[in-house]
Amino acid sequence: MNSSSIYRPAGFDFSNEIRNNFLHEKGLPLPGATSTGTTIVGCLFKDGIVLGADTRATEGPIVADKNCEKIHYITESIRCCGAGTAADTEFTTALISSNMEMHALQTGRKPRVVTAMTMLKQMLHRYQGHIGAALVLGGVDITGPQLFTIHPHGSTDKLPYVTMGSGSLAAMAMFESSWKPNMEREEALTLVKAAIAAGIFNDLGSGSNVDACIITATGTEMLRNVEMPNQRVQKERDYKFRRGTTAWRKEDIRQLIVQEHTKPVGGDEMDTS
Repeated sequence: MNSSSIYRPAGFDFSNEIRNNFLHEKGLPLPGATSTGTTIVGCLFKDGIVLGADTRATEGPIVADKNCEKIHYITESIRCCGAGTAADTEFTTALISSNMEMHALQTGRKPRVVTAMTMLKQMLHRYQGHIGAALVLGGVDITGPQLFTIHPHGSTDKLPYVTMGSGSLAAMAMFESSWKPNMEREEALTLVKAAIAAGIFNDLGSGSNVDACIITATGTEMLRNVEMPNQRVQKERDYKFRRGTTAWRKEDIRQLIVQEHTKPVGGDEMDTS
């Protein structure tokens, strides 16, 4: 017996590729990737970084979670927004957060944003895009504010303002028209909220509320549900009717057991033989 079928190595298992090729040869359609939706953004301002994200989690056409938290903790002064498969973004950022803590304990120094970026890009590249995590990484370290994007295959960018996810085009339009260097804190926060709102109202995969995170050299401020543009309003009419308002015309009770016979088998005496 092949030992690989019993003792599987850690990481992803690609044995289903054989099954998929067999199904494809038989003319059956291959399993498709699940469509995901998110709007995540980040931008530099005079004193630090502002990150933003919507809070809708989808399962295809279904809204699975209306208030999903997409800004993940990495270190005290580093945060990471995740778009793509929710489980992949959550567990990938949790793993790198643990590695960053170990790195800080070993070196005795405050970890840098570029260290987290390197760990993330190496992990994602190792799995060739099979981890569905598109990330916006931002933080402040000894070198100043740093902002990166990390794509599922491991490629990275370093820009003053970034967007990712299915609502990224609408959000980028807001940054392209309104971002400027050395913005004030409130000005940058207002722009990030407008960018997320653009994704919420122009992308079906994004929705619900706006989360933001402001990172400076003095601390990190997490603004959960800083704006809630899609709150449910009170209905104009009350559609509850008193009991008995709508009468029924007839009542029919069906017997599920049509006929039943009980037949004794053997005698009732105890067999002592």
